[in-house]
Amino acid sequence: MKTPYKIYEKRRDYYKGLLEKQKKSLNMIGNLRLFVVLAGLGNTIFLYLTKNNTLLLPIFLVYLAIFIYLVIKYNQVKEIKKYISSLYKINDNSLKRVKGEWKSFSDTGGEFCNENHNFSYDLDIFGKASLFQWINTTATYMGRQFLKQYLTKPCTSKDKIYKRQEAIDELAGKLWWRQRFMAEAMAISEKSNNPESLYKWVNERNEFYLRPWVKFIVNMLPIISISTILIYFMTNNMSYYYPISILGIQILILKFKNKERSKVLNTVYKYKDNIAVYRHMLKQFEKKNFKSKYLNELKNILINEENEKVYNQIERLEKITQSITNRNNAAFIFVNIVILWDYRCMIRLENWKKKSGEHIRAWLNTIGELEALGSLAVIRHDNPQWAKPIIIDNPSHFRSTNMGHPLIDDKRVCNDLKFENETRILLITGSNMSGKSTLLRTAGINLVLAYAGAPVCAKTFSCSIMKIYTCMRISDNMEKNISSFYAELLRIKEIVKETESNTQVFFLLDEIFKGTNSEDRHKGAKILIKKLLKNNGMGLVSTHDLELETLEKESEKKVKNYHFREYYKNNEIYFDYKLRPGPSKTRNALYLMRMVGIDDGI
Repeated sequence: MKTPYKIYEKRRDYYKGLLEKQKKSLNMIGNLRLFVVLAGLGNTIFLYLTKNNTLLLPIFLVYLAIFIYLVIKYNQVKEIKKYISSLYKINDNSLKRVKGEWKSFSDTGGEFCNENHNFSYDLDIFGKASLFQWINTTATYMGRQFLKQYLTKPCTSKDKIYKRQEAIDELAGKLWWRQRFMAEAMAISEKSNNPESLYKWVNERNEFYLRPWVKFIVNMLPIISISTILIYFMTNNMSYYYPISILGIQILILKFKNKERSKVLNTVYKYKDNIAVYRHMLKQFEKKNFKSKYLNELKNILINEENEKVYNQIERLEKITQSITNRNNAAFIFVNIVILWDYRCMIRLENWKKKSGEHIRAWLNTIGELEALGSLAVIRHDNPQWAKPIIIDNPSHFRSTNMGHPLIDDKRVCNDLKFENETRILLITGSNMSGKSTLLRTAGINLVLAYAGAPVCAKTFSCSIMKIYTCMRISDNMEKNISSFYAELLRIKEIVKETESNTQVFFLLDEIFKGTNSEDRHKGAKILIKKLLKNNGMGLVSTHDLELETLEKESEKKVKNYHFREYYKNNEIYFDYKLRPGPSKTRNALYLMRMVGIDDGI
């Protein structure tokens, strides 16, 4: 069986070869085009100078036809090259992801970073070296928003999580189709607009342009004006007053509601390229057969009462947007006056809106959700050995074997993590740099993946539905004049309040109350842990306070001690990052100080 690396390498090299062929074709067509221009110009001049008027026009038209054909062909090959280039880039990036070089990807989702979110900031969901940067293959605005939603708003439905798992498994196996779907989206990756303006336009009804008398005037006046212009130039029996008068009337008609019309046309025109891509993506999805229930539910969203294909409806909108040209162009202004082109576009837009407009949000959301599922399918395809999470109905359950951090590649160390019997809190102790914080993040990020419907970095993994809360990276807020210690208290207050409700909470508390003296820290941590044990929640608490180990006995094993340890060799410190039962018995702060030159000699 081929490894993901071999699959991507073969596909990348294949598209690289196709890309070279397309480049050669473009160069050849470009050279032919230049030759046709020079030959046509030379022959035309020769026939003109020799006064061979019989052949002059036919020869010129032949060369013109060949030139137009070559221009069309050049643009077609250029589009094919662009598409193949996207497929090459997709496979090249996939290779980088497999090799652990994904931190060079430009889209980090940095704008989604939110220090106040209940877990995403602490778990590195967004930003540099984040989960989003690792898995994101979305290119449209909707795709990025849906992936953000999948990773920050954990699904609370067991059935929906299982349906997502099934869909992700199926998409993982359809690499050929998935990559082509991605390649279509990449055509607008750098200019994918927020569709809210489009949605707003769709919801604004403008019946004026659908009135029969408006349509009658828009159809009849251009016929009259063109007829009078032709009669004026072809005969001497009509005064220029008539065509000028009719064109004047049409100018006044164009002035009527001009600002309103311009706003609508400019809004729709802004989405011209996006709409073309949406059509291609929807066409690919509609024409593909799927087995998973969730993907077929998404397909059903695209079915209307008349059973008309959605991509055909989007294609009609695409043609309208393509007909809305640069409205400041001098040639267009004249054409607009003669045939009332703005009105014609508005009538077509309002007709489209009346028939299909109300569905466009659902259609574009379907694209977005497909892209998000495709990103999660990358995890399954590239890591077939990872576990498919089992969702347990028990309100407080978390159990995993051989669980590791998905964003750590070569140096990943896996551990078992189990809440057995009545255990509600795992108290993690250990010296500095031993792996406590990484363990907390490992548990949290795998829960995020599990609730999204994705595979998790573990051999086995089961959990119940819980809200994730973290208290790890707390810092001062100078703007609000809040110290890190007070900010930590506010976050802990939020977590305690959530556990007091009927909601099941999974909390991750790292080095709690580190901003105060050791006595207050010890007393405060003890009070907090005892309070959490009374409420609805479970989780991990890391600490340097070794005296908290007594809580295991005091709580009748509702709190259980685990620890990391270090060892020394050749006057060097080493960590194996393996989680062991019981409290830590070692310290290494003074040793680390000596390592960096801060010793007793100061």
